[in-house]
Amino acid sequence: MAGTAAAAAAAFEYPPSPRGTVVDDYHGTKVADPYRWLEETDSSETVNWVKAQNRLTFSFLEDLPDRGPLRRRLTALWDHERYGVPQREAGRLFFTRNNGLQNQSVLYVQDSEQAQPRALLDPNELSRTGTVALTQWKVSPDARYLAYGLAQSGSDWNEFRVREVASGRDTGDRLTRIKFSSIAWTRDSRGFYYSRYPEPSSDNPTAGPFETLAHQKLYYHRLGTPQSEDRLIVERPDEPHWGFSAEVTDDGLFCFITIEQGTDRRNRLYYQYLGPNPRTPKVDSPVAKLVDAFEASYTRVGNEGPVVYLLTDKNAPNKRVIAVDLRAPAPQYWITLIPEGPDPIRAALHAGRQFVVVALHDASHRLRRYTLDGQPQPELKMPGLGSVTETSSEGLYLHGQPGSSELFYSFTSYHQPPTNYRCDLARGRCAAFLPAGQAGQTPVLGFKPADYVTEQVFYTSKDGTRIPLFISHKKDWTPSQGPRPTLLYGYGGFEQALTPSFSVPALAWMEQGGLYAVANLRGGGEYGSAWHSGGIRERKQNGFDDFIAAAEHLIGRRYTTSQQLAVHGRSNGGLLVGAVLNQRPELFAAALPAVGVMDMLRFHTFTIGWAWTDDYGSPDNPQDFKTLRAYSPYHNVKSGTKYPAALITTADHDDRVVPGHSFKYAAALQAAQAGDKPVLIRIETQAGHGAGKPTTKLIEEWTDQLAFITHFTRVRSAQ
Repeated sequence: MAGTAAAAAAAFEYPPSPRGTVVDDYHGTKVADPYRWLEETDSSETVNWVKAQNRLTFSFLEDLPDRGPLRRRLTALWDHERYGVPQREAGRLFFTRNNGLQNQSVLYVQDSEQAQPRALLDPNELSRTGTVALTQWKVSPDARYLAYGLAQSGSDWNEFRVREVASGRDTGDRLTRIKFSSIAWTRDSRGFYYSRYPEPSSDNPTAGPFETLAHQKLYYHRLGTPQSEDRLIVERPDEPHWGFSAEVTDDGLFCFITIEQGTDRRNRLYYQYLGPNPRTPKVDSPVAKLVDAFEASYTRVGNEGPVVYLLTDKNAPNKRVIAVDLRAPAPQYWITLIPEGPDPIRAALHAGRQFVVVALHDASHRLRRYTLDGQPQPELKMPGLGSVTETSSEGLYLHGQPGSSELFYSFTSYHQPPTNYRCDLARGRCAAFLPAGQAGQTPVLGFKPADYVTEQVFYTSKDGTRIPLFISHKKDWTPSQGPRPTLLYGYGGFEQALTPSFSVPALAWMEQGGLYAVANLRGGGEYGSAWHSGGIRERKQNGFDDFIAAAEHLIGRRYTTSQQLAVHGRSNGGLLVGAVLNQRPELFAAALPAVGVMDMLRFHTFTIGWAWTDDYGSPDNPQDFKTLRAYSPYHNVKSGTKYPAALITTADHDDRVVPGHSFKYAAALQAAQAGDKPVLIRIETQAGHGAGKPTTKLIEEWTDQLAFITHFTRVRSAQ
């Protein structure tokens, strides 16, 4: 069978991809876009092309001998209980649980310490295929109601609903036109703030699932009233790209409104004073401006009455915690409570009458504590080298309340599945936690964490910068035993830090003898905003150089060889893989560019793509155009090049990085390939960018990706 697949790779006849005649003029430079027609996702030509590409791809994948064993092993590894981080509200405990192979996790509630948890919301009952996902949820302060978001087929579009916690029945409240919105209940539990986009106009040519997003507005919804009666809180018709999110303080006195512009870390911060009585919030009160310039990032940590605590990088690239008295809010009166240190602060929480801070030290997390006047306290001891995982669509790391000493968080590493911990902040102690009635978290079948090891090494990039690299593998292997097939993963953008985390596919790869490496590239947030700035816009090439240097380090230290090295990246990481394949195709045996941003001259014209110009720059700017044109994966594919084997993945419902990116890139790469390795594209249906993807689809997708790179890195023969 392996011989058959190899022979097929050498004699591929790709589906026809006719070259069009589209040529664009960018600031006097003519740039051809021969596959522009593939942007029309629903055209008959594109639909037929997708079907033909999938037929070719799956005919090849089905011939791979490792596909069946990998599917069975991935299914077995995925079949273990997974719990979301608990949240306590008004005495009730809420958490998500997946019994192992459920397509979507189920939301449970435990009504008291003695009660058995009961299912409150099961998304699996909303779709036969498991493609309706619970995207976010927020419990009302009195724990009577649950506001929650649902998305279909991986779309970023949400519908918000409300459910009674006691009865488990929906109230009938339904809110639409929602993307990238928070949920913020007022303390009377009678309504919440949220954001939505206006209805598309009839003359909008992009109306529909892939429409360009603009003019988000912040509203307040009162339970039991139609959406048409929701109170408009903030809008800026003159700033179509401003986005709004709200957060009500635990004491109910204030609603803080964050205003963002794209993915820029800098934001404005406004607030409403809701009055002295939280039971009668004045949501019609005027909106005051605390910070009215995009000069730095500001995140509310907590408050003590009118004194609000903020996490900011104002004059502090690694961030600091400050106190601002709203009665005298001018910057000259701000007080630094937790000063900037050598380790970037990723998050901070006001809980148990103290601050708990998630800090980054060489790309892994630390849990530090401070008194409310900023005095350091003993750290909360974590189980090892790993991460405090983000626990919701709102990016929360920790769950706790100002007046309670109880804190919940989830810990993970490359060889420990996410495990919940409950901390007693008064004593500074933490212990693994399971809700009542849960005898113990089901272990991953046949997996012993002690059999695996993660080492962190540092290597030098092209310009001399020191870059961290995590390498995980079976404990009984050492480089002296010879190079191993290796999967190298990277991202390098939007200030996202790649910290140690458990991955079933990575475990399956390591089980069969492979090494799993993760590079902490510039453009991410591993060392604060300066590290991020070092890999964006005109410095984006630094991240590509860092990734190439990671590959060279692994090869030079005999961890692997170029014939055994595969690379993987998603979204911005898909862009990364596409760029380095063009720049150093000989360095890799196989590549998995997933849902990548591949056309850097038109990314800003689709859905939310305009928001990424803060990281990428804009092709509408002449200088940015030169930078983008120089590395754009689609535009830098070189005809006659021997490219490594590539399995491009995307989804027909991806309304974040639209599938046209991958369609056009695949067509160009197939036409250019001069080697005997296949260039295939796998196009998932009823799926989106990745969030909320059903377990069955995850297993299917990773089966194909691992079988593909296993074949082309010869993992089996290298054992």
